[in-house]
Amino acid sequence: MDYSAKLDAAIQSLHDEGRYRTFIDIVRSRGQFPHATWKRPDGTERPVTVWCGNDYLGMGQHPEVLAAMHAALDDTGAGSGGTRNISGTTLYHKALEAEMADLHGKESALLFTSAYIANDATLSTLPKLFPGLIIYSDALNHASMIEGIRRNGGAKRVFRHNDVAHLRELLAADDPAAPKLIAFESIYSMDGDFGPIEEICDLADEFGALTYLDEVHAVGMYGPRGGGVAERDGLMDRIDIINGTLAKAFGVMGGYIAASAKMCDAIRSYAPGFIFTTSLAPTIAAGAAASVRVLKTDPSIRDQHQTQAKILKTRLKGLGLPLIDHGSHIVPVIVGDPVHTKALSDMLLEDHGIYVQPINYPTVPRGTERLRFTPSPVHGPGEIDKLIKAMDALWSHCALNRADLSA
Repeated sequence: MDYSAKLDAAIQSLHDEGRYRTFIDIVRSRGQFPHATWKRPDGTERPVTVWCGNDYLGMGQHPEVLAAMHAALDDTGAGSGGTRNISGTTLYHKALEAEMADLHGKESALLFTSAYIANDATLSTLPKLFPGLIIYSDALNHASMIEGIRRNGGAKRVFRHNDVAHLRELLAADDPAAPKLIAFESIYSMDGDFGPIEEICDLADEFGALTYLDEVHAVGMYGPRGGGVAERDGLMDRIDIINGTLAKAFGVMGGYIAASAKMCDAIRSYAPGFIFTTSLAPTIAAGAAASVRVLKTDPSIRDQHQTQAKILKTRLKGLGLPLIDHGSHIVPVIVGDPVHTKALSDMLLEDHGIYVQPINYPTVPRGTERLRFTPSPVHGPGEIDKLIKAMDALWSHCALNRADLSA
């Protein structure tokens, strides 16, 4: 076997399809977000504006977050020292879990190194706790949820995206006595559409199912205290397990679940993804807790963010660009071809100093390749003007389709 040739072929196939992913070296400067410096491969530098970051609210630069991390570093040093079971549990971890449980109105919370691991570890462990469990999964659930469900060895049913009628059919077709869980998201990050939380909860009540809600792209962003879409809609008490991240709106790193004390204790005790993973560094836990506390009490940051997202969407629509708008903060502009999407991304970066990564298959279905913009409260009028002018010029330059605004 020529292993090297196999690797060459695998990588070349991505190049041939126009979906080979390239990373660029970005140097962020404290207090300057969304502005950064691009370190080119030839050693030269170029100022850029970051339009594809998931630090949605700029909390990674917030003074209280940075101060908390500095204090924890001075108090504890760099690392946690081990897994949570072996010296890796500190007061910082306990305090952060208490913050997350309080945020979601749950008895308890459990930290993981990422929301991906939280989803994977939890969903793959649940059949151990509920033998015969059937998991009903939305067709567009995140890869981490799909992977966890795939690995758990139990039964699964995939319902059409946000199709409550199809979900009902699947639930009704199964043994009424079988344990059941419905796994779905509050905001789907590629199109920015909302999950039908209340309708799914109604079905869960009717068929005796648990509910598992991924709020990764909503925590910190929605609700009076940033508890997510379920908080905004007054539905948190109807969700059994909430998954969230500390790496997006909260601007730091890590993931978690919030649930009953018994549920968190069982996952803590049975999930290999928790048991055998070194815990978050205390500095990260301290920064995340500070971020959560700020966003619990300062809704103005969320309000400003939503305003900026609405402005950007309105102006992109004004150009006739094929924008998907479901009313969330996600701003996807459909290009529909991987080569064109990559070319637009490259030209925005090189010619206009605008950094936005192309989104291609398998993250989105073929034919729906896109540029996904993530405005923040600190993307002001100047940054938006520059982006709009660049997109207008490049859309014309590449002879891409626009909507008929005269209709």
